[in-house]
Amino acid sequence: MMAKVELTPLRPWDDFFPGSERFAKPDLKDLSKWNNRVVSNLLYYQTNYLVLAVAAFLLVGFLNPVGMFTAMAVVTGVFLGSVWAADNRAAINSFKRHNPTAFVIAVMVVSYLLISMLGSVMVFMSAITLPLALIFAHASFRLRNMKNKLENKIERAGLKRSPMGILLETLDQQEENFQNIQSFLEGKLKD
Repeated sequence: MMAKVELTPLRPWDDFFPGSERFAKPDLKDLSKWNNRVVSNLLYYQTNYLVLAVAAFLLVGFLNPVGMFTAMAVVTGVFLGSVWAADNRAAINSFKRHNPTAFVIAVMVVSYLLISMLGSVMVFMSAITLPLALIFAHASFRLRNMKNKLENKIERAGLKRSPMGILLETLDQQEENFQNIQSFLEGKLKD
């Protein structure tokens, strides 16, 4: 039995953006460790990131509503198309599983190209890319704390589900050993 999907609480500002001692440059030589930091922070601070993205969407949406709608429709279409293609084409699924960052970048580049054809590039850059870049930068540089690590283990074990966890699972960013733990726990719950 899967846990119901719940939005994580909004983290306090002093936890989300503390002093510089809680930020550090990621180790570019250890991509696995960097990826784990990003995934952990995306799961832990997802509500804060949602507030940041919504604020940017609203600001740009008020300034250019048609361009904003066009950009959102294109990005949503490309994302859903890429997920469908990965589920139905073995080569794309293999690429997504072995190169998840390159897959996300490819989705963003295709979105950018389509939006540029529709004339809404600046809307895309300001409303979609800027929040994503800020979120990625924060998730990359923000060091994890013990509460962050504990919350992520609970999420990855399947005891708790969140929208970001589902999105990361769709992008194959969940670690397989945690999926095995989830399967084990589900088996025990059925017994």
